[in-house]
Amino acid sequence: MPEQAADDGHVLEFRLPDLGEGLADGDLVSWSVAVGDTVELNQTIAEVETAKAVVALPSPFSGVVVELLAKPGDTVPVGAPLIRVRNDLEVTEPPTATRNDVLVGYGPEAESTSRRRKPAPSAAMAATTPSSHRAAATPAARKLAKELGIDLWFVAGSGPEGAVTVDDVRSAVPVTAPRTPARVGEAAPAPVNGHSGDTDGGLIEPTAREERTPVSGVRKRTAAAMLASARTIPQASTFVTVDCTASMELLDHLRTTKSFEGLTLTPLALVAKATLAAIAEYPEINSAWDEPNQEIVTRHYVNLGIAVAADRGLLVPNLKEAQTLSLRELCREISDAAETARSGNATPADLRGGTFTITNVGVFGVDSGVPLVNPGEAAILCLGSIRKRPWVFRDELAVRWVTTLGLSFDHRIVDGELGARFLATTAGFLEDPLTLLSRV
Repeated sequence: MPEQAADDGHVLEFRLPDLGEGLADGDLVSWSVAVGDTVELNQTIAEVETAKAVVALPSPFSGVVVELLAKPGDTVPVGAPLIRVRNDLEVTEPPTATRNDVLVGYGPEAESTSRRRKPAPSAAMAATTPSSHRAAATPAARKLAKELGIDLWFVAGSGPEGAVTVDDVRSAVPVTAPRTPARVGEAAPAPVNGHSGDTDGGLIEPTAREERTPVSGVRKRTAAAMLASARTIPQASTFVTVDCTASMELLDHLRTTKSFEGLTLTPLALVAKATLAAIAEYPEINSAWDEPNQEIVTRHYVNLGIAVAADRGLLVPNLKEAQTLSLRELCREISDAAETARSGNATPADLRGGTFTITNVGVFGVDSGVPLVNPGEAAILCLGSIRKRPWVFRDELAVRWVTTLGLSFDHRIVDGELGARFLATTAGFLEDPLTLLSRV
């Protein structure tokens, strides 16, 4: 056990800080410390999940942990107490931080201090006393525990430095007796305390007719954003089908060149370049509606969002100042952003501040879609699957590479003419990509 601080030490309280995203709360994923542990300044003490990313919280002071004020799975409002640490040195309370002080000090008090807690652990899990030295679980273990509804606080870790592993989580699943199938015409055993009974008193897993998953983290915030989008943004959509054979031939050629050696050059990178060129011609498409001030804010920079399907849900990292990037740089930046998002390492800065978004449903074999506009943006482009189809080319029927582009837009900012001209210009660059590259 670490040495306990003296009774006359100063107890300092760390509140959940503003994570720099304008969000009111975060879900506590896991603790990296336990009561009785000694923590150092800036040592990671917990992980908190928001709509944007999983954020590691550093301790703003050193000392001995005397109390943890939240459990994994709790939704903690910004400004709510999170942990108390006793410090024997003469210190003063940390100053209250403003909303611009990110991950340091305190965030503003939330209006509500209620917390959503997960169901209490089962008897089999509760029999294990939580270790005061339990290390943080591995990402895979945390994911499995969340799927199985297991509180990691009650799981003993067998990994390096006591880390909870996937095998540890599987071992914590309550043992159930095998179900004896009912004979035809025979009723199933009556449930006992939510489970079907048997003769020896063991638990029998009920038939999985329904599954309930708590809405939290990315899913909760995505739902809120999409609801706000549907309620507050009058949206319209338009589509165009494009012969992108020349673009596919160009990509095949560029992949053989030294400039693109080692890079994964995909059609999405070329579509992004075409989109940026079209935005340069129609900058109003890169705007936002400022409701309080009744103004349209037109940005002369593009933070290009790329929708990524990750294990945590749909994430949209954006490429800062994308209008300055070459095709080669776009190729690299898109690949890096997608890999970072899928690995769970995207930061709030990576996912905040987008001005225009591209979503690629074609990777799932879908021809088109009608995506909702992200709040704070004016439009979103949807790229469908690119496949060979019969096409009239130079007055003859031929097999060509064809795709469908869709554009959803905020009709308060973008009228039908602007939306159609923007989409047709983007399509034109893909039909004749040499005109696109000549603009670089």
